[in-house]
Amino acid sequence: MASAVIMPRQGQSVESCVIGTWHKQKGDKISVGDILFTYETDKATFEEEAKVEGVMLEVFFEEGDDVECLVNVCVIGSEGESVEEFRPSVSGASKSTAPSEVSAPAPDPSSLQEHEAIRSPSPVLLDQTQAIKVSPRAKRLVERTRADLSYAVPTGANGRIIERDVQAVLSQGLRDDKSQGKMAPAKVSDDADVEIVALSNVRKFIAKAMHKSLSESAQLTNHSSFDATNILEFRKKLKASSDSSVNITVNDIIIFAVSRVIHNHKNINAHFLGDKMTLFKNAHIGVAVDTPRGLLVPTIFYANTMSLRDISVHAKDVFEKCKQGSAPPDLLKGASFTISNLGGMGIEMFTPILNPPQTGLLGVCSIIERTRGGKPYPAMGLSVTYDHRAIDGADAARFAKDLAEYLEDFSTNLFLEYALAGG
Repeated sequence: MASAVIMPRQGQSVESCVIGTWHKQKGDKISVGDILFTYETDKATFEEEAKVEGVMLEVFFEEGDDVECLVNVCVIGSEGESVEEFRPSVSGASKSTAPSEVSAPAPDPSSLQEHEAIRSPSPVLLDQTQAIKVSPRAKRLVERTRADLSYAVPTGANGRIIERDVQAVLSQGLRDDKSQGKMAPAKVSDDADVEIVALSNVRKFIAKAMHKSLSESAQLTNHSSFDATNILEFRKKLKASSDSSVNITVNDIIIFAVSRVIHNHKNINAHFLGDKMTLFKNAHIGVAVDTPRGLLVPTIFYANTMSLRDISVHAKDVFEKCKQGSAPPDLLKGASFTISNLGGMGIEMFTPILNPPQTGLLGVCSIIERTRGGKPYPAMGLSVTYDHRAIDGADAARFAKDLAEYLEDFSTNLFLEYALAGG
């Protein structure tokens, strides 16, 4: 009996996923455990394994399509079985990416000779009477660029025109100039060295989230700095220690310090919900991570209950999962406060954007040399962004001041904490 393979739901907040790579095609034999396709959410990449054996009877979507969760993606069964009962409807798939068919206008015979002269090699013209299957991404590119669909050579599944086929048409300068009622070569921009790149799912999510953050909150940033001498000497001693098995980074120290200081500043360890606020009793610290797929923010839950060593080990583990694209969705939400560190890139000051509904975010900047009393010292910048609807400027300044003082005497504070804990 034929079985449909649905698009899984990875977390309650995930509504759709983008198909990455098909590892099996229509007609392929399937065994239990075979990887059928990869798919990605706005934060991670996953593999879908076959749970039944048989033959791949049909594939309903192609690589790059954004498919709603729980919609049928493909069908596995025995040769000859019907798949029509499993075929997703337009309403069942994502409206922006559901498979569609459009009829391309018949080319003007008088212009064919003109096009043949500029095309190399000559493409295969589609039957002027047939309906052309066009993927949603390809259709959007056609609408944006006026590419002449009648000259596209379909290379997608089931004879469908996909985005790369439209790009091939554009590379030959073939567009449908509707304003003149005929097809004409594409107009080349002044800079012909241009590449049009579709936004990744992660980048779309970031763009939407950042715009929403700025448009729906009252953000302000306070900039300050502290003397980083103590934390740098602390790290130096750790590296020289023969029993140090963990590389404690400056970022680990910042996370630890924030988790200890923030409990005295409840409004900045909170979520602003319009007419009320959620004040957290523990520090769930989100940490911005630069990955090949874009910015991700995993959460170190209950950081205030963890030792510096535990924070360092845990942080490295979750950061690596993010970079590999294997971080589970539940790890990428739930933070009560966020830290973004651009100090390693030489940034001396910046204005980080809040991650709503959080009320605060700490930007960690680079170390620059300053003088005090005629003596130089390493000053590290701190940029605290806060939602002014929830926090007054003085409150945010007090948080930054307390954090700076904790870091300036970090080794003593760490010793006292372990001593009080009986360590």
